[in-house]
Amino acid sequence: MTTTPTIFLTGATGATGRATAAALTARGIPFRPMSRHPSTEDFAVRADLDDAASVRTALDGVRAAYLVTPSTQNAEDQQKRFIDLAAEAGVRHLVLLSQLGSVIDSPVRFLRYHAAVEQHAFASGLAITALRPNLFMQGMLAVSNIVRSARILPAPIGNARVSLIDVQDIGDIAAAALTSDTPLGIQTLTGPESLTHLELAESLSEASGTEVRFEDIPPHKFGEMLTGILPAWQVEGLLEDYAHYARGEAAAVSSAVPDLLGRPARSFRDFARENSSAFRSE
Repeated sequence: MTTTPTIFLTGATGATGRATAAALTARGIPFRPMSRHPSTEDFAVRADLDDAASVRTALDGVRAAYLVTPSTQNAEDQQKRFIDLAAEAGVRHLVLLSQLGSVIDSPVRFLRYHAAVEQHAFASGLAITALRPNLFMQGMLAVSNIVRSARILPAPIGNARVSLIDVQDIGDIAAAALTSDTPLGIQTLTGPESLTHLELAESLSEASGTEVRFEDIPPHKFGEMLTGILPAWQVEGLLEDYAHYARGEAAAVSSAVPDLLGRPARSFRDFARENSSAFRSE
């Protein structure tokens, strides 16, 4: 790092944060990642989202920031506080990770919280890019143990279609936004096609060389499968997400990825091939 970076990343060790960091690195763009416990070998700045003073210090000289927080019950408060501190610090552009379908009166808790954070961001006076991605392809990795052991892809979703997106595409667009002279506004991000879970299972079968069957299961059974993998509140929220998917509310395909990046969005088949070992029976 030969210059002081003016791009700041929260969540740099999370899925989209890592993808954004990789995209900036590939472009040769310096950035300042935030960490609660940076090692002596990395170049992260120490800050804690629950410690306003540390965030205020970390934002000194920052022009653009990427905001994503760990999935916790405090995420809405943490993000609103960060937005206020960014405005106070003179940050000019905030790139916010939101979620497709975010509306303030949604029956889905995650969509309500994202909508509330978006409203707070747009009222802050900052230039805002709000990225609203659909279900992450990498979210399938959460059930990879079940796929490997039982050779089924379980979900309470029926034949509903979902236009899943690869987090690498989110990272590439976040990097493009952070280096843009103007904000991109609200961008709905999806993959190139809308797929049923039966089609997802077929792609996993083809990539892994192991037959994987889709099993449409009741929500309570899906919740039981995820108990122990995720905390109870997150399981409840994920069941609300899947009810949203099952209603067909996440099936539309957006052209934002090709429009903004000048290339097709990554396909689920590509994801399945790249992660085939995670789904292959031992």
